[in-house]
Amino acid sequence: MRLVLRALALTFALATSATAQNAVPMQTKPLDPGNLNRSVSACTDFYQFANGAWIKRNPIPAAFSRWGSFDQLQEGNQSNLLTILKAAANGNSQANADIRKLGVFYSSCMDSVGAEQAGFQPIKPELERVNSIRSRRQLEAEIARLHSRGVPLLFGFGAQQDFKNSTSIIAGINQGGLSLPDRDYYLNTEKRYADIRILGETAAQAGADAQKVMNIETALAKPAMTRVQMRDPNANYHRMTSAELAQLAPGFNWPSFFTGEGRPDISTINIQNPEFLKAVDSLLTSTSLDDWKAYLRWHLLDAAGPSLSSAFVNEDFRFSSTLSGAKEMLPRDKRCTRATDVGLRDALGQAYVAEYFSPQAKARALEMVRNLESVFHDRLQTLGWMTDTTKAQATAKLAAFTNKIGYPDKWRDYSSLTIKPGHFLDNQIAVRQYERRRTMARIGKPVDRTEWGMTPPTVNAYYNPSMNEIVFPAGIMQPPFFDPNADDAVNYGGMGAVIGHEMTHGFDDQGAQFDPQGNLRNWWTASDLAKFKTGTGLVASQFDSYTVLDSVHVNGKLTLGENLADLGGLSISYAALEKALAEKGRPPLIDGFTPEQRFFLAWAQIWRQNITSEAQRVRINTDPHSPGQWRTNGPLSNLPQFAAAFGCKSGDPMVRPDSVRPVIW
Repeated sequence: MRLVLRALALTFALATSATAQNAVPMQTKPLDPGNLNRSVSACTDFYQFANGAWIKRNPIPAAFSRWGSFDQLQEGNQSNLLTILKAAANGNSQANADIRKLGVFYSSCMDSVGAEQAGFQPIKPELERVNSIRSRRQLEAEIARLHSRGVPLLFGFGAQQDFKNSTSIIAGINQGGLSLPDRDYYLNTEKRYADIRILGETAAQAGADAQKVMNIETALAKPAMTRVQMRDPNANYHRMTSAELAQLAPGFNWPSFFTGEGRPDISTINIQNPEFLKAVDSLLTSTSLDDWKAYLRWHLLDAAGPSLSSAFVNEDFRFSSTLSGAKEMLPRDKRCTRATDVGLRDALGQAYVAEYFSPQAKARALEMVRNLESVFHDRLQTLGWMTDTTKAQATAKLAAFTNKIGYPDKWRDYSSLTIKPGHFLDNQIAVRQYERRRTMARIGKPVDRTEWGMTPPTVNAYYNPSMNEIVFPAGIMQPPFFDPNADDAVNYGGMGAVIGHEMTHGFDDQGAQFDPQGNLRNWWTASDLAKFKTGTGLVASQFDSYTVLDSVHVNGKLTLGENLADLGGLSISYAALEKALAEKGRPPLIDGFTPEQRFFLAWAQIWRQNITSEAQRVRINTDPHSPGQWRTNGPLSNLPQFAAAFGCKSGDPMVRPDSVRPVIW
């Protein structure tokens, strides 16, 4: 389900990323004073003070929808992956099986001549199967078959941890089936949404088919939960037996669907949104087969487009660039690197770790995690608003955290996966089927707590409430987040605040609903929970007031978890820095700044970015993270420590009044 991984940031552009030749190298100093805009007061707009000159010097590259610290670092990691893949593609008979598979997969993606010669032939048999559908049962069978091949039609189906029995994996059915980013793109009547909906309606038949697909997807959007509703774990948990599922949606042949997925034995399913599934059931009956065939053809082409000839690739980019604002497509080698990172995640991740991540880096990161956990533990004991009963439960949950650093202890076994020269789409389907079989095999099994939700090169981190774990891939443990040559202030303001952020997710408005074992269970006293909700309400209201584009505001309820994590992470990491300074002694000023000031400057620099207006609009509707400006200014304006560090006074924009300043973690 969408709420399971509480990540630090969405690190990838909506369509493409920057080309290597356009990439701006990372700064060499941990904090470069040349990035500041000293014409803006730190107490008026700290984001501009800390990043204004950098923002002015770093326009968005043409192949990019956003350009910031995350993107710069991710681009560097992708370049390292490309080096690995080029070496693998050159062939080495002594290389292990996984490296050889990486080379063949990447090479098949890079075969542009073969792709042009093939045209739409790789997808033709699939389209012919759709066109041959003559009955409702054949339609359902094709939906099941395409699910098994990694094309999730109508709804999402997979394996998930049972929210209320965190030791087991059950089947889950989630709302889905949409092509546009969110239900609002179908239901909102504002012109900017309508303009996106009508793209592609040029030729008469294409226009007619597009309208058929739009009608179906609009009908699916109506019963879909909003992004805010999906943040409520209890509202997304409806465990049923297969017999109860058959009663909920009796028109769909569920036994046949499960058999098509290779799991006819499924007996327990979580239904994320029962109303959505009832609507699907009704829609299957009320919509004509011709309309359904148009819907299936579109989703087949949408899934296959990036893997076919340039005619399909270019059209796919045109569609996605409407949402992203990117002006150019990535070069082929960059696209193929990303496709391999997604498709053969552990094979490439293992090669990346062996080449670019040292045991020393892992040890340093683990030491910082333990330092922050110690500080968080001490802070829990002194919270004035929480009773001892709830403190004991919170302390137990913190003590039960699992820390995952760098890379998995156990890698995926690809021995059953066949990758061969030929059409790239064939290899992509093979990978999707491998992942599908792997997912289906997990249902009914105990939870594997060695699993990772991100690849090692990813510039990100996450907390998983059902696993009660914090996870930091190797890709993020580099400047500007962590720099072994930087002073403590910079590392605590960067990586330390990231660690504190993920720890706080265990106690944000979602994470706080899960117990130490990862079960959805209330462990709060009624009075403490009421106080907690009062504090979180202040944060939601604060971010609701921030304007992003025109009259568009941040959605304080959608971004609440991330905003709470930012606030808590900064508070915890700042306390850890003060503890380190007390133990080691205060260093001299660096570039005229105290350690406390450098801590906050380090936090600000990781959120600097330029972003297209198209991408910003999509993120406001879909992203649970606030824009970079408000991830900087929002939490800092709540911290008296920030005001003290920069001499800010009551009434300054960066100082929120005590009456609306939340004090939580």
